[in-house]
Amino acid sequence: MTIDLGTPRLLSPEDADKAVLLAAPRGYCAGVDRAVVTVEKALELYGAPVYVRKQIVHNKHVVADLEARGAVFVEELDEVPAGKTVVFSAHGVSPEVHRQAEVRDLKTIDATCPLVTKVHHEARRFADDDYDILLIGHEGHEEVEGTAGEAPEHIQLVQSPADVAGIVVRDPARVAWLSQTTLSVDETLETVAAIRERFPLLLDPPSDDICYATQNRQLAVKEIAQDADLLIVVGSGNSSNSVRLVEVALEAGAKTSYRVDDASEIDEAWLDGVRNVSVTSGASVPEALVDGVLAYLAERGFPDAKAVHSAEESLIFSLPKELRRDLKAAGRS
Repeated sequence: MTIDLGTPRLLSPEDADKAVLLAAPRGYCAGVDRAVVTVEKALELYGAPVYVRKQIVHNKHVVADLEARGAVFVEELDEVPAGKTVVFSAHGVSPEVHRQAEVRDLKTIDATCPLVTKVHHEARRFADDDYDILLIGHEGHEEVEGTAGEAPEHIQLVQSPADVAGIVVRDPARVAWLSQTTLSVDETLETVAAIRERFPLLLDPPSDDICYATQNRQLAVKEIAQDADLLIVVGSGNSSNSVRLVEVALEAGAKTSYRVDDASEIDEAWLDGVRNVSVTSGASVPEALVDGVLAYLAERGFPDAKAVHSAEESLIFSLPKELRRDLKAAGRS
């Protein structure tokens, strides 16, 4: 992957008071790392092609790299030849997708993030208890579609507090909420508060559905945004958590904030008059893309970045059981 950094400016004495802050944690979370490694291991074990339903994670560079290795990304299962191997993305799928795979005799490897799987379990449990479930999330997002598919007759989507007035439930005393895992924590809590105002007996999920990585990355952005003239978020446009980081940065005090897929998308005009730059990345972004942004800034007189640590992450998820079984059988576990 080659990124054109453009023409660097000559360093000058006025560059001395410039600063770059780098959020920590940032980039890959445990669920994304697990999903990407799943496809890599599947290609090594089974050989190309390995089919993947939807983007394995929401990052165009990751997808392009896996395509170059032999992964074939499809929108729906009818694009996968019968009997072939297909990986389900980190965002999860509905029971109907599993049924379709079985009908087509597809070998499936489920790379759904375990934290998303937890939300699926909660949806089934609430539905079994005959609750109306209000799912806070974005229409059309793959994770929302997968979760809603667990109990479609019980779940209705709520995208913002503005939707709350239109909610219709069977019994105001039997209402529960769940959320997409990659939302803004603050916005989700605002929506929950609006729902609870209408339905005081609203039942919370047994644990916070906003994933640890999303929360940590938003907390880290708040730490580096306050004095930032410019805050750059590295991440793809279809990455919900990356888009949210821009919003969180602006709310936390950054004067300007932009999302870029890589350094080539930075507009040099953004740096005019800027002294303090902060940088972070979404949960599906390889560190090499962040390094490219830092190199771009260095070429233009900004110093080495200072990391600002706001949380430590040590969580690791095991590979999907289907893949672990086959790796063991092949003597590669």
